[in-house]
Amino acid sequence: MLEDWKDLLKSYGTALGNLGKGNPKLTQAVGSLATDGTKGVLDAKTRELIALAVAATTRCDGCISVHVPEAIKAGATRDEILDTLAVAVAMNAGPAAIYSSRILEAYDQHKGDAK
Repeated sequence: MLEDWKDLLKSYGTALGNLGKGNPKLTQAVGSLATDGTKGVLDAKTRELIALAVAATTRCDGCISVHVPEAIKAGATRDEILDTLAVAVAMNAGPAAIYSSRILEAYDQHKGDAK
């Protein structure tokens, strides 16, 4: 097992509670973003699947611990999550290819500068 996700969720809850005690305006602002982001035309399951794709691409364990149970509550199946993660993997591969070409371009522009 890589993580105890249920325990991690509790730990993040405690840590964010401590952050909130130290900077309530910050945690209120983040809470407002989360709440306001759920008001729109997308259903809860779609929003949670998007959140999981973002969690994968940003490598956010806290996001995983929060949004997996929320996706399950919203009715997401394992197959839907797998399909969502396939999109996330593809989106990571595409930008890596684009940025690889940018690195080569930078190399070509700088190669004459080294002495």
